[in-house]
Amino acid sequence: MDQLRAPLLEALADYHRLDRYGFTPPGHRQGRGADPRVTEVMGRDPFRDDVLVSAGLDDRSSSGGYLKQAERLMADAVGAEHAFFSTCGSSLSVKAAMLAVAGHEGDLLLGRDAHKSVVAGLIFSGLRPCWVAPRWDADLHLAHPPSPEQVADVWDRHPDAAAALVVSPTPYGTCADLAGIARVCHSRGRPLIVDEAWGAHLPFHPELPTWAMDAGADVCVVSVHKMGAGFEQGSVFHVQGDLVDPSRIAACADLLMTTSPNVLLYAALDGWRRQMVEHGESLLGAALELARRLRRELDQVPGLHVLEDELVRREASHDLDQLQVLIEVTELGISGYQAADWLREHERVDIGLSDHGRILATLSMADDETTARRLRSALEALAAAARDLPRPHPVQLPRPSGLELESVDRPRDAFFGPAESVPVRDAIGRVAAEQITPYPPGIPAVVPGERINREVIDYLLSGLKAGIVLPDPADPTLETIRVTASASP
Repeated sequence: MDQLRAPLLEALADYHRLDRYGFTPPGHRQGRGADPRVTEVMGRDPFRDDVLVSAGLDDRSSSGGYLKQAERLMADAVGAEHAFFSTCGSSLSVKAAMLAVAGHEGDLLLGRDAHKSVVAGLIFSGLRPCWVAPRWDADLHLAHPPSPEQVADVWDRHPDAAAALVVSPTPYGTCADLAGIARVCHSRGRPLIVDEAWGAHLPFHPELPTWAMDAGADVCVVSVHKMGAGFEQGSVFHVQGDLVDPSRIAACADLLMTTSPNVLLYAALDGWRRQMVEHGESLLGAALELARRLRRELDQVPGLHVLEDELVRREASHDLDQLQVLIEVTELGISGYQAADWLREHERVDIGLSDHGRILATLSMADDETTARRLRSALEALAAAARDLPRPHPVQLPRPSGLELESVDRPRDAFFGPAESVPVRDAIGRVAAEQITPYPPGIPAVVPGERINREVIDYLLSGLKAGIVLPDPADPTLETIRVTASASP
């Protein structure tokens, strides 16, 4: 295919060239009706490019086929058989994949380090999770992706499960042995879904970890806004092989997605694909070289340690995306939460992930020596200021077994069934009716249908005092927790 084409961008250029005007939504009419106080901040261009997909960018029957052309070009660019664009993020895409492969009320193998969007998919679908425990690192207190042997063991215990779903890369940049896991799944005639939200860039440089489709996955979901150059919410899911019906997955996505998709998101996905085909290897190669140099320099800052070898070793992860720079700050005598807050307040630098002892800086092809210097300078300032910061509140990190909660009910049944709010300590031994997710990275500590134990409660309560955020429980202060009314203490 002609990868120099960008059909959605070209159609948008034609829309403006022809001076089209729609007596249709959106009501701002290409910005004519937008409040000047809004356009003063946002500019006029976002409104100018916000037009309908059908009966706007394309005609009412979508005879131009601009979206389908762009999706075919995306699949061709990365070697997949099918690609589908989503303007509702990978959160929608992964739910669509779960519904397509398992329907409802079946079983699905899932890594327990799955994102909260996967739990939402369980609640919507009614599927029963067959959890694959991640490999907990007791020294680092983080979860590595499950191994092929662990996946095989859970398949042996749940041979009728419809598919397996794993997260790779993790939010820390660590990657699973996807080729090995795919072989395990395919030996049983079952598909592998990979939530590769952090891996949209992986197909475009040979020194990056193996992309899921090249490793043999059947469905791969990527968030282009994370490591690519798309807008927030821009996502693509890819399909290959004969274990998943692409028309089925498209139909499931259609059930979930908006009927008013945003052209800006579609066009950015289209343009990013063309950019990657033309310049991806050179852009990402430069970013990787910058990341390697920055890693060495940051590791020399007193009190900082850049994690790398510890993340890729026996019983750890299979590979590492070096653009994810994970920095330990415990030697500074502060927590990752404190570090993130200080950097935002004093250096106007935002860090995406922080935990009890680490922060993570994500580099992309957009970064250069100027931005790297800014990060380096900010972290040097943090190291100098750390001695004057208050001592962090200790987080009572549970043993790995303490995080493996007993699954009692299906997540859907627990979430939608009779429930009551009880004082947090009274929730110990009860079955959760809501999910509780320390954020970021967004991995639920408690899933609806799981029996709550004391270790998880101690961890969450101490974490709140230390600075974690719990956005999804009904009571984010965790004075109370929703539990199923039918369960007895």
